[in-house]
Amino acid sequence: MVIVNGNDLIPISTWVLAPSAASLLGRNATVSNSVNTEQDDPNEPVPLMQRVLDNPFLLLFLGVTIPAVLYIIWGVMEIIAIPIAE
Repeated sequence: MVIVNGNDLIPISTWVLAPSAASLLGRNATVSNSVNTEQDDPNEPVPLMQRVLDNPFLLLFLGVTIPAVLYIIWGVMEIIAIPIAE
């Protein structure tokens, strides 16, 4: 991963932490470069959960519908549990 600073490219692996952060993490602490350098396949299908979580309207629909259905089922169960008067 590279950060653009003006016209210069600065690899994250060369960043040095501030002295206070370095003292918390140990002496001579630096940020490690843990970025995967392999290229992603552009033809790879997007996982289902990522497609669901990337769709705000679907999340809104599910967030309204699921509680509504559960409360309706709960209400019907409560009505059925009321004893019949004689």
